[in-house]
Amino acid sequence: MQVLKKYLFLLCGLWLCGCQSSRPAGTPQISGFDGSFNEDAYASVSLMDDTSDIEDGNFRVGMLLPLSGQAAAYGQGLKNAALIALDDVKTDNLVLQFYDTKSTASGARIAAENAISQHAKMIIGPLMSSSVQAIEDETTYRNIPVVAFSTHTDILRPQVYTLGLLVEEQVDRIMSYAASQGKSRFALLLPDDSSGIAIARAAVRSAQANHVTITKIAFYSPGTTDFSASVKALVDYDQRHARLTRVRNSLKAQGNVLSAQKALKRLERLQALGDVDFDAVLIPESGARLKSALAMFGYYDVYSPKVRFLGTSVWENTDLSRETMAYGSWYPALSRAHSAYFANKYTETFGEKPASIYSLAYDAVALASAIARQQNRSIEEMITSSDGYVGINGVFRIFANGTNEHSLDVTEVGNGGTKIVSEAPKKFLSPSSGLDVNNEVIIDSWYKAPEIYGKNREAVQIALYGRVLDESNQPGYSPQDEMEIIRKALKEHNVVIP
Repeated sequence: MQVLKKYLFLLCGLWLCGCQSSRPAGTPQISGFDGSFNEDAYASVSLMDDTSDIEDGNFRVGMLLPLSGQAAAYGQGLKNAALIALDDVKTDNLVLQFYDTKSTASGARIAAENAISQHAKMIIGPLMSSSVQAIEDETTYRNIPVVAFSTHTDILRPQVYTLGLLVEEQVDRIMSYAASQGKSRFALLLPDDSSGIAIARAAVRSAQANHVTITKIAFYSPGTTDFSASVKALVDYDQRHARLTRVRNSLKAQGNVLSAQKALKRLERLQALGDVDFDAVLIPESGARLKSALAMFGYYDVYSPKVRFLGTSVWENTDLSRETMAYGSWYPALSRAHSAYFANKYTETFGEKPASIYSLAYDAVALASAIARQQNRSIEEMITSSDGYVGINGVFRIFANGTNEHSLDVTEVGNGGTKIVSEAPKKFLSPSSGLDVNNEVIIDSWYKAPEIYGKNREAVQIALYGRVLDESNQPGYSPQDEMEIIRKALKEHNVVIP
């Protein structure tokens, strides 16, 4: 494995060789860094002109970021991270040239044209998939590789790569871990948009690979904070409440029979009868929306650990330390092995904590530094090294088809904070040609599609499987299943029907 630490932040063997450092144990020391940072020192990197000498041995990288417009906050954070990396790697022939995409596709197109005219040999960014789409034809024609931050796989191709944390990898990591912990029946609570469909596709593929089942998928309007209808449908509240009502009516019909009266007494505090048809539920939300969704599960008496709540990496930016509904939940996150160093330096330098995505800019600049030091090699060959690299977020590798692989921790939420319950791998154990986003689910006579709520079932099946499934593959259960659910539920509550 090519260790980017040589070029990243473990300069002069300061960390791996165990040199003395005044910083806390476990954090790398940066030669020449005194805790101060002067962004003006790098202002000239974006002031190139067409008369610049391109034979000076410099490796020029155009960094396309939304420095104005709707995504400006993220763009500035990514730029800050890039400047920290530039300060750390100290590669004399690496020149970063910043260009503002203005948070628009047209702005990205102009920024790419400027970067190309000013002799960029590689482009880092843009952030948004629409911006990547706007530039990829021109950059491919000019034979200039792009390392973007987008998480959409449909815009990737040879020479158009991404370091963005792909949803397919996140979903597979968290579902694989949950399956290893005995979870076998999964539900999904998803936004009704392209990202929700992408997560559903990833979950269906991961479920088959892990020999588990997706039982239900509920879709909700993107941006909503009212999850009451979606969660109510997902937990089968109406059906479970009706089941309880039927059992109560049956007991009441027996009049003053003592055993019937005792059974009614045991059931009086229940709102529904029977467990939900899943033991894990994936919720790819964050902030207030995540907290609202979790609260609705509590309202309908669905709690962890009987049902384990699962998230994606967006949970990392939400403080759940005081959310009791979230305790015991799991989500994947970029490896924390070295991220404390970056987070601390970013906070010291810019006075605020970095969003998790900012560290990707650090790794991208570090990758550019490694390429700048070996310009005798093909840029594409170095970007797509099969062994991968060790970056600020642990190991990662980029594939020729544009996708990538990161090493991800699995984190558990608890009272007062989080802890890692499954550490990210420290190296890749097997070769790979990249994520196959078109990998099809095998539909045999035993396969059962999930129940769908909040969206047309046929439309979802076409999106997930490419067709509407046969009747034998449609969801449903028999009267025998209903009787078994009642029997099991009554036994759990120590209720004996006379």
